[in-house]
Amino acid sequence: MANTLKDKKVLILGGSSGIGLATARAAADEGAAVVVTSSRKEKVVAAIASIGGRATGEVADLADEAQTRALLERVGSIDHLVFTAGESLMLGPIATADLGAARRAFELRVFGAMAAVKHAAARIRAGGSIVLTHGIAGARPQPGFAVAASICGAMDALTRALAVELAPVRVNAVSPGFVRTPLWGNIPETEREAMFRETGRKLPVGRVGEPSEIAEAYVHLMRNSFTTGQTVIVDGGGVLT
Repeated sequence: MANTLKDKKVLILGGSSGIGLATARAAADEGAAVVVTSSRKEKVVAAIASIGGRATGEVADLADEAQTRALLERVGSIDHLVFTAGESLMLGPIATADLGAARRAFELRVFGAMAAVKHAAARIRAGGSIVLTHGIAGARPQPGFAVAASICGAMDALTRALAVELAPVRVNAVSPGFVRTPLWGNIPETEREAMFRETGRKLPVGRVGEPSEIAEAYVHLMRNSFTTGQTVIVDGGGVLT
């Protein structure tokens, strides 16, 4: 039995750009009342205008538990929580890794997700769900991906643990592969496009992914009432190469 998102309240933490914004649009297209967040007000305003419909927004630094708690108090009861927040990926050899930067990455992507679930779980209505995010680096790491792979592994385990602890609230995750998103914005455009072409050429589907394609997995996990504790990989076959 698949549920509809029509008239459901969906909170998307990190929903102002990339995969989060695409998921917000997809949920709104199904009739959901979407709430998106960012740490920057101008991004929230732009996202709301882009989504249209009944979209609203909130500003909060999700690496700060106090701000996350206050955010959930403002938003109130919800049907679905989606966590897609994250800054640019931290890549590079472990020998030269900035462990302070690595800790900050964990603060947002792992502990930020934990804080969101901590303060949202009791506000999720019957039949609702939580959808977290990690990536295929945990299953298919490359040289220089130690920090990214560690975050992905932590989120994968957290998803399963929360599905048991919070039942009957469903908890799942989406694991995107190589996707054309603003997370790669710290790479010069020419190099970035060359990277997309070269990486896409090696994938079975012949190209990198688009945010709208990944968003379909989040919508599926929100709608499907018999799925919990699972990670859906959407990577164009990346774990196979």
